Amino acid sequence: MNYSIIRYMLGLVCFLTGICMLLPLLIAIIYREPEGMAYLMCAMFCILLGLLMSLKKPRNTSFYAREGFLVVSLSWVMLSLVGATPFVVSGEFNSYTDALFEIISGFTTTGASVANNIEGLSHSTLIWRAFSHWIGGMGVLVFLIALLPMTGGQTLYFMKAEAPGPSVGKQLPKMQNTAKLLYIIFAGLTFTEFLFLALGEMNVFDALCTSFATAGTGGFGNYNDSIGGFSSYTQIVVTVFMMLFGINFNFYFLLIFRRSREAFKIEEVKWYIAIYLAVVGLITANIAPLGGDLLTNIRDAAFQSASVMTTTGFSTVNFDLWPAFSKSLLILLMIIGACAGSTGGGIKVSRIMIYLKSVKKELQHLVHPQHIKVLSFEHKPLPHDVLRSANIFLIAYCSIFICSFIIVSLDGFDGTTTFTAVLATLNNIGPGLSQVGPAENFDKFSDLSKYVFMFDMLAGRLEIFPMLVLFSPAAWARKK
Repeated sequence: MNYSIIRYMLGLVCFLTGICMLLPLLIAIIYREPEGMAYLMCAMFCILLGLLMSLKKPRNTSFYAREGFLVVSLSWVMLSLVGATPFVVSGEFNSYTDALFEIISGFTTTGASVANNIEGLSHSTLIWRAFSHWIGGMGVLVFLIALLPMTGGQTLYFMKAEAPGPSVGKQLPKMQNTAKLLYIIFAGLTFTEFLFLALGEMNVFDALCTSFATAGTGGFGNYNDSIGGFSSYTQIVVTVFMMLFGINFNFYFLLIFRRSREAFKIEEVKWYIAIYLAVVGLITANIAPLGGDLLTNIRDAAFQSASVMTTTGFSTVNFDLWPAFSKSLLILLMIIGACAGSTGGGIKVSRIMIYLKSVKKELQHLVHPQHIKVLSFEHKPLPHDVLRSANIFLIAYCSIFICSFIIVSLDGFDGTTTFTAVLATLNNIGPGLSQVGPAENFDKFSDLSKYVFMFDMLAGRLEIFPMLVLFSPAAWARKK
C-alpha cells in the first residue's frame, strides 16, 4: 500500500477545495454579505492544510487499483468534511450533521436538502451549494488529472473509480488529455446554458447557479419552488440541458472528432431517448384529466421526466399530486437513471440494457439449448468481466438499499416516504414522494437516518464499490 500517494492526493483535494471556496467569497464581497468571512477563514484553512499534506511529494509515485479506489473514496470524504465547514461557521445551518448532509448532497449531485427556507440563505451559500454540483458532476480527481502531470496510465484507476458507469477507457492517447477534453465539453455546455438562461428573465446570479446545478445534474435551486416560478422559456431550456448532461459523454467525443455516424449508433443514447419520450407521452396522457392545456401538460411531463431520469431533481410542479401511474413511471426513471459516462446517477441505462439482453439470451438458451448466441453491447461482444461487474453491482446495490431501508424505517415514516427517500439518495436524485416530495425536504429525519443517506449518496455517486473498499481490511494492508 502506497500511503504517501494517498496523503499527497488528499492534500491536493483539500487545497483545491480551498481554492474553490474563493468563488463564494467573491460573491459575498459583491453582495456585501458578512458570511464571506466564514468562506475566507475556511478557504485559508483548506489551502494551508492542503499545502502541508502535499508539500512533500511521494518518492514512489506508482499506485494500483486499491490505492486508486481508496484515494477516490477518501478524497470525497475529505471534500465533504471540509466543504461543510463554511455552512457551520457562517451559522446558516444549525448543526454540522445538517451542513455535512447538505454539502454531500451537493458534491454527489443529489440535490436533497435539509434547508427549510432556501430563499433565506445568503448569496455566497447559494453559489457554494450550486458550485458543489459542478465540482462533483465530473469528479474532483478527473479535474486534478486534467491539471497535473501524473503517472502515466495508472491514473486510469482514478477515472474508473470516480466516473459513473460500467466501464471507463481512454478516448485519447493520454489520460490527461481525455480528462481535459471532458472538462472542456462540460464547461462548454455549462456556459452555453448560462447564455440561454441569461437571455431569458433570469438574472446573472440565478442563471449561473442554475447552470452549475444543471451541469452536475444536482438540482439545488435558489428558490423554495425550485424552477416553478420561472417562465416556460426557462423551463424548456433547463429541460433540454438536463437531457444533454444525461447523455454519455462518448457521444460528444465522437461528434468533436467528426465521427457523427458512430455517435448516432450508440445504443445507450438511443435507449435513453426512447425511454424518455415514451414516459413523457404516457405521463402527458395520464395527467390530462387533472386539467391544464395540452402544451402545459407536455412541458410539465417533459421537465419532470428529464429531471428524474437525469437525477437532477429540479421541479416545476408538485408531482407527488399526480396519479399513481405517473408516480410509478417516475420511480421507474429514478431506478434507471441516465447514461453511463454522464453526470447523472441511477443504475444507468447501459446496465439496464445489459440485464435485459442477458434475460433475452437466457430465454433463447432455454428454448434452443444447442444454439450459441454471443451477448453483444454497442455492436461488440460483451466482455465477461463487464457482465460480471454489472451483476455484482446489482447485488451490492440491492444489499445497500435493503439495509438502508431497514435502518431508516426506524424513524417511523410511511413506506412510500422511506422507500423513495432511500431511492432518491442512493440514486442521487434529490426529491422522492410523500414526505420527501418536491415540496418537502429531509430535515425531518433523525441524525442516524441522515448519516445513512450520506453514505448512500456517496456510494451512489462513486458506483458503490469505492465506498465499500473503505471497509475492507485487505485494502489497507501493506504488501509483504
